[in-house]
Amino acid sequence: MNPYLDYFKITLKNLGDGYARFQMPVCPEYLQGANIMQGGLIVALADEAIAHAMMTRLDPEEGLTTIELKSNFLSSVAEGELIAEANVFKKGRSLMIGDCIVKDKTGKSVCRVSATFLLLKKKGKNRAGKE
Repeated sequence: MNPYLDYFKITLKNLGDGYARFQMPVCPEYLQGANIMQGGLIVALADEAIAHAMMTRLDPEEGLTTIELKSNFLSSVAEGELIAEANVFKKGRSLMIGDCIVKDKTGKSVCRVSATFLLLKKKGKNRAGKE
């Protein structure tokens, strides 16, 4: 359903109530000029993990979209795998907040991301059967 995940070889490892765990390889083509993982890709991985954790808490008529991200880079990584573990912090009426820690293959924290998502109400049919 999400070509981005396939393109960057991201795999879902675990999904539960308000929780998601993703894995992504650190490939040579993902490195920036200093031969370390490009930061935007790490944040995008975290964004996906948070979104999937949130999807487990959505009502059938709800969707979501990212409206704010904050990232703290804690360490660099140049090889191996990245593991992103995300949790829902809070679900309100119109917003959801989630957090993610991305670690390298040794378990060292690489990046911390907090995100706010807007809850979207999917359009349904009215009594007359029209959208």
